[in-house]
Parts: sequence; C-alpha cells; structure tokens
Amino acid sequence: MNAQEIINYIATAEKKTPVRLFVKEKAPIDYGSARVFGAGDKIVFGDWRELGPIIEANRDNIEDIVIENDCRNSAIPLLDMKDIKARIEPGAVIREQVTIGENAIIMMGAIINIGAVIGEGTMIDMGVVMGGRATVGAHCHIGAGTVLAGVIEPASATPVIVEDNAFIGANAVVIEGVHIGKNAVVAAGSVVINDVPDGAVVAGVPAKIIKYKDQGTSGKTELLDALRQL
Repeated sequence: MNAQEIINYIATAEKKTPVRLFVKEKAPIDYGSARVFGAGDKIVFGDWRELGPIIEANRDNIEDIVIENDCRNSAIPLLDMKDIKARIEPGAVIREQVTIGENAIIMMGAIINIGAVIGEGTMIDMGVVMGGRATVGAHCHIGAGTVLAGVIEPASATPVIVEDNAFIGANAVVIEGVHIGKNAVVAAGSVVINDVPDGAVVAGVPAKIIKYKDQGTSGKTELLDALRQL
C-alpha cells in the first residue's frame, strides 16, 4: 500500500473499541448484536459503543461483571496470523495490511505498523519497531531493539527500505527515507541518517562507512537457515 491508500484506509475505517465482558446475570440481558457464549454466566464480545449503554441500562440485572479492553476507537485491527507461513512469537504486535514473507521470523515484542513489508526468511528480532510502510527485503536480520522509521504522513515522505541480505545490529535507528543496500551491515547502536551502499559496513552516530563487507564481517553476520525452518 502507498501512503495515500493507507491514509484513506484509516480515514474510512470504522473506529472500534472492542470489549470482552464476563457477566454474572441476575436476569437475562439482551446484548444486541454482540456475540454471547455460555448458558449461565456469559462471556460477551462486542463494541463498547453498543455494549456500554446496555450494561448501564441493566445494572439491576447484573450480579457481577468484569470488562476487558485494550484499545479505544482503533481504526486498524491486528493482523490475522493463522495462515501466515512464518514463525511469529508471542507478544509481537502486527497490524493489518502488513506483508510477511515465507519462513520469516518475528520475535517477542516486535511492533509492526500498517503497510510494512518483511521479506522471505528475514528475522525481526525482539523489540524491533517497524514504522508504517517500512520495508525489509529477504534474508535480512534486524537486531533487537532496532527502529526502522516508517512514514504515513506526509504522504510524499519515503519510509526506510532495507534491501536483501542486510544485517542491522541491535538498537540501531534508521531514519525515515534511508535506503540500506544489499548485503550492507549496520553496527549495533548506530544512527543511520544517510543511504548505505551495497556491501558497506557503517557504524557510529551518525553512521559512517568504516569499510566494505569482507570475509571476517560475513562470518560475524552469518544467518542460520535452521532458525528459519517451520
């Protein structure tokens, strides 16, 4: 999706506040269009816009209630991950309209925003943040805690693009619009504000080219295919 498509998608999406209710009733309650489970005590799934007034109007019919809620007026649901051919560990937050290639790995705590793209066999390590439309190619490693800036507004802005076989060390920050070339290496903790050529190794704040990838660098950044098997 390009930026304008994402903007239109968010603007026109129905904003929802999904809730889950655990209700011990004194008398039967009509929960409207919400989904209700249980013949005695009820578990109710629905939107607070509808369920809030129903609960308020039926206070005398409720012995006890617990209300669970994790967002407010959300425009973008989380991605349905059931049929994605990748390994996605617990605690990753991935929004709808994200593309994930086969045998990719997304580790705990990663946050992947709308429109982001993750290539085949790429590892997104723990706590990585990929902004809207941030794009990572195939067989990359994005180290723990790294931030790949994405942009949805202004629509003309360019997100981070990381090409195939790149390696980004832990806690790096790649500023919006930066292009990381194929086989490039970004050292841990670097802040990248300029494009990185194919095969370059950059380090520092701001990151600068310190050399080009050689046999020693390749050994230190080698990816393990065994980790990517499903």
